[in-house]
Amino acid sequence: MASASTPYPVNLRVDFPERPLNRVTTLFRVFTVIPIAIILSLLSGGNSERQEASGVTYQYASTSLVVVPTILMLLFRQKYPRWWFDWNVALTSFGYRVMGYLALLRDEYPSTDEEQATHLGIPYPHASTELNRWLPLVKWFLAIPHYVVLFFLGLAAVVCVVVAWFAILFTGNYPRALFDFVVGVLRWWLRVTAYAFILVTDRYPPFRLSE
Repeated sequence: MASASTPYPVNLRVDFPERPLNRVTTLFRVFTVIPIAIILSLLSGGNSERQEASGVTYQYASTSLVVVPTILMLLFRQKYPRWWFDWNVALTSFGYRVMGYLALLRDEYPSTDEEQATHLGIPYPHASTELNRWLPLVKWFLAIPHYVVLFFLGLAAVVCVVVAWFAILFTGNYPRALFDFVVGVLRWWLRVTAYAFILVTDRYPPFRLSE
């Protein structure tokens, strides 16, 4: 078992903007984020719908993180297909770029594929040697204490973003202390997601905002 001093295998880092942020896009951020947020929601919605046109039935499905199939594969085969992992990481990275943009951390419009200034560290696990085949069944439950803490941290992060919004409009700069706190909350959420849903590590997430 890894010691508490060992760096947690999942990490998030967002480059602090070294130039003044765009006041105009900051002012209208809740509107400018809408197109890319729609794309993200279509990818992560996980719902299917049926439509009929001219007597022909069409079915399409939005997808999301590959969770249940991964649980079953780990349970019965102790395997984590690499392409499932790559999809989970790509979708998660995209989501965090959008969240970072909405939280005013950066003013570059979120890319669907490029890393930009948001860096996620999510290692590919060797399922047969690093992951317990039974633990994925209960990880979501074991993470409940984190959900409670993150609920309150999330509320605090929203307040920080509102304060930062005013600061950027008047000064062009995101206060560093607020920036680090918001990134810390996002980092905490990422670690819980990687543990309970992406299932890349059996190491319980630490209760901390720092790296």
